[in-house]
Amino acid sequence: MYVVLAIICIVGLSLIAIWIKRKRARIEMEQHSISPEALRAILESNQHVLLYDVRQPLDLLADSEILPGATRISPREVLENPALIPKDNDVVVYCTCPGDETSRRVLHRARKMHISRIRLLKGGLAAWKAKGYPVVPYNATFHLDIRS
Repeated sequence: MYVVLAIICIVGLSLIAIWIKRKRARIEMEQHSISPEALRAILESNQHVLLYDVRQPLDLLADSEILPGATRISPREVLENPALIPKDNDVVVYCTCPGDETSRRVLHRARKMHISRIRLLKGGLAAWKAKGYPVVPYNATFHLDIRS
């Protein structure tokens, strides 16, 4: 009887811990994300913001458009070396992953390296395009290294 109660308590506490961790992650992501509308307003007001396309190579191959003024950077490179993202500038990263997975990984890694002026574009390139905002063709060569 006590063993069953102990197991139930452990499982319950584990579920509460997982819920708290996910809630904290959601709150942190909300604090460090920007909507397409807000980004568009910043760009139209000529405020200086650096844009980084951190899509996986296959995603870029499938949709070879990029936000105007954005720099393409391999997610693998930036995850291995977050110093590629300047600390002294406002930065927005975006991808096309479900749930902005790659952008979230880049954001999380950059935040661990005390890069605080970084945000992710909510909904990524798809949300930007859904609003009818401009994109430009991406014609530069890139490596099709599919390692994450």
